[in-house]
Amino acid sequence: MNDTPRWCVLIPCLNEEAAIASVVKSVLQLGVPVIVIDDGSDDRTPDIVSALPVTLLRHKERRGKGEALRKGFREALRQGFDAVVTMDGDGQHLAIDVPRLVNVAKRFPDHIVIGARLLQREQQPKARRRANALADWAISWACAQPVADTQSGQRWYPRSALDLVELNADNFVFEAAVLIAASREKGLGIISVPIASRYQGTFRLSHFSPVRDVMRIAVYILGRLIHYGGIRASYRHSRAAPLVVDDTYSRAA
Repeated sequence: MNDTPRWCVLIPCLNEEAAIASVVKSVLQLGVPVIVIDDGSDDRTPDIVSALPVTLLRHKERRGKGEALRKGFREALRQGFDAVVTMDGDGQHLAIDVPRLVNVAKRFPDHIVIGARLLQREQQPKARRRANALADWAISWACAQPVADTQSGQRWYPRSALDLVELNADNFVFEAAVLIAASREKGLGIISVPIASRYQGTFRLSHFSPVRDVMRIAVYILGRLIHYGGIRASYRHSRAAPLVVDDTYSRAA
């Protein structure tokens, strides 16, 4: 009996004409449905994607990654999917890692699964590595459980996480908000699968603003800690070792 939920891949993108074709085609080779959400690109991204056998959703103007993911969640639910895998459109996430996340999700059904950039970390710029470590510390505290690589956009979201689609959080805050609400309100665990850090090559500059977006996330986390209470207990629970499954050699979808 096949106990794998019906799932698809969501790819939010903004001005990814250099990489989006290869990213989408590599996912299509897995034989799974793909939903691409274009967040108001002003390059050739939507033209490239529209020529591929995927569902393409578009924003006429830029509304941020959070709204792109929210639109994708809604579409996945409308199409009857039970779970989604998200990945970025710039080429830093690889389709070959997707079956690994799915395999771990089958073993841990009540978990969000994160493709955590724990391998080849020397490729990460030192400033980015420090910023990610700070985010892990703060978001884990708000989740009241340890999370490895809270900033990775390659994730498996089960249905109960998709039900959080209407959370009041935008831009890059949305991904942190889902982790926190899934932990505190849905009782989901968070598990990480090690993937490679990919910062070498011709990746475009990140849309993430180190000042603006970090401040937005910090304010949101503080508000959630106050909202849920038990701040000291949450901190204690967040200090354990994160749950990491090294499933490197599994390729079962």
